[in-house]
Amino acid sequence: MDADTVLTTTRSVRRKLDLDRPVEDGVLIECLRIAMQAPTAGNRQDAIRWLLVRDPELKARVADRVRQVAEAAQREYGHLVAPRSLASARFLKDNLHRVPALVLVCVAGRPEGGNAELTGFYGSIYPAIWSFQLALRARGLGSTITGYHLYGHEEEVARALGIPEGYTQIALLPVAYTTQQEFRPAARPPVEEITYLDRWGSRVS
Repeated sequence: MDADTVLTTTRSVRRKLDLDRPVEDGVLIECLRIAMQAPTAGNRQDAIRWLLVRDPELKARVADRVRQVAEAAQREYGHLVAPRSLASARFLKDNLHRVPALVLVCVAGRPEGGNAELTGFYGSIYPAIWSFQLALRARGLGSTITGYHLYGHEEEVARALGIPEGYTQIALLPVAYTTQQEFRPAARPPVEEITYLDRWGSRVS
């Protein structure tokens, strides 16, 4: 699979995750090695930590916390979401505990300060998360970024998984092989309509 295909067809996968096919530790480690080559905004590669959650009981505990918040959010805001996207989100919510691997991404420290500081903090980890997702896609696996448990349950999940104080949980990624291999580029705004030259509003030709 060439680079352009990987970049344009890596989707947030939920309903097409294969819940029954095991995911080998070696494949995850290989993808994480690739992810750690990503550029960072603050040169904080040493601050990144990856936690692979495999134990069924621990997955169930984490999934339960995710589900509590997801159900509340879907009840309140579900009418604002396209039916297909809502069905996909509900499927993942109901089956998160069955996903072969949950990958929790953490970084040392807590976000603080203004826009510049926050850019450095989150910019130190999200390129690696995206690279991890791209590496998964290239090997026939899928993922999606979730963060529901961060609304009120971050400390509880930290205790359950032994995450020490001083680390911020950034995202939870369910990882599995996908039940289909062909994905298409998604509909996005034309670049010519959202790109300006030199001054805001001056469109490129």
